[in-house]
Amino acid sequence: MQIHLAMNPVPVAAVLRFSGDGQDGVPDTSLAEWQTEAAAVSVYRDRQPVLLVVGLGDTSKVDADTLRKAAGTALRRVEKEALASVLVYLPGVLDEEREIEALTEGMLLGAYKFDRYKAKAKSAVLQDVYLLAKADHSAALTKATAFAGATNLARDLANEPPNVLRPATLAEFAQRHFADSNVEVTVWDEARLLEERMMGLYAVGKGSTHPPRYVELRYQTDATLPLVALVGKGLTFDAGGISLKSGRDISDMRMDMAGAAAVIGAFAALVTTGAKCNVVGLIVAAENLPDGSAMLPGELIQYRNGVSVQVANTDAEGRLALADALIRAHELGAKYVIDIATLTGAAANALGTKYAAVFGQKQLVDQLCELGEATGDFLWPLPLPPEYESQLKSDYADITNIGKGKGGAITAALFLRHFVDDGQAWAHIDIAGPMEAERTEGYSPAGATGFGVRVMAEFVVHYSSRDE
Repeated sequence: MQIHLAMNPVPVAAVLRFSGDGQDGVPDTSLAEWQTEAAAVSVYRDRQPVLLVVGLGDTSKVDADTLRKAAGTALRRVEKEALASVLVYLPGVLDEEREIEALTEGMLLGAYKFDRYKAKAKSAVLQDVYLLAKADHSAALTKATAFAGATNLARDLANEPPNVLRPATLAEFAQRHFADSNVEVTVWDEARLLEERMMGLYAVGKGSTHPPRYVELRYQTDATLPLVALVGKGLTFDAGGISLKSGRDISDMRMDMAGAAAVIGAFAALVTTGAKCNVVGLIVAAENLPDGSAMLPGELIQYRNGVSVQVANTDAEGRLALADALIRAHELGAKYVIDIATLTGAAANALGTKYAAVFGQKQLVDQLCELGEATGDFLWPLPLPPEYESQLKSDYADITNIGKGKGGAITAALFLRHFVDDGQAWAHIDIAGPMEAERTEGYSPAGATGFGVRVMAEFVVHYSSRDE
């Protein structure tokens, strides 16, 4: 499917219009009733071309994400009707450039399917979407297409079955995907992890026959800009290790690498748009499985920054691996560090599936929350109270890897802070809730959401060039 800008109406199989309470921009009054309920779609097949009307609800409350949701829903309906082309009239409730970005993202994200393993996968009929605009907003269309494509790339990675995507194949994908770009990809195997004393990642992955990998991405178009580090958790499957998970269906633990997928997606967005930036991606990839060589509860890990950790629970493994990457981010001289991980069920319990928890330096957290509102990667700040530090006390190490009380998302973030330098602006994003959509809705088909790609890419573009 291709999305185009059109300055004049073009011959198409269908026309798509928007309608809402209080909106008087719908020109055709011959229809008895216009659908105004948000994201509801009415189809008038007796007209040539076929007419689809998408509700926006109260137009005084419409924002970019409202349009994304309406566009994603409408696009799937166009595909259901097996229409080959559609002309979209902009709703006229926001400025034209913002509407083009939101509608393009919504349609491309809403059209996403992960059906490569289905025997009877349906071929798409829809070929062309035309956005009827008054001015040329090609830059907005190009950016939105790139950001949506990068988000769908992250979705593809997170949706992959765990017998297909292993730590090594995740690393190989990164090498292959960026082979013809200016991104430098470095991969460390288990021998190099031991040599470099990345003992957290090594310990997490040593119970699997598929050994861990560390992946480093570097994209530098302006070396004078402050370095941004994007750190991603890449557990291609998390069975809990010796502290084995007991859920009836833990197949979504293949998505425990959604943070790593988001980092790769953010790099894809930056590369495709030719962003001016100085950014490094640090990905820790492993499988957390139980066998005779697996990490044990009670085990001690000595990190290269001198911090020792008691492993109280092997199912709190993500933070152990991320610690190595956070140390590395400091060694590389990163000014801004953003880590993103499916880290705790506590974050999902607190905020549900629409918001990710974010912790860290207030200014950076505020910036990310602002960008999240614009991109649809919604973030909600949670505190880092010093009183909770006592939960991480260990009898024979500096800290333990799991808190002894409630507030698990907070104690996990406090754990990570032990591996961040005081001079860095750091934020931790816990995406355990919004990593996956349980059902198709708006621009999020059921499955991996690609959460975090757009907000991190926007941060790199908007804030990494500022000396704040």
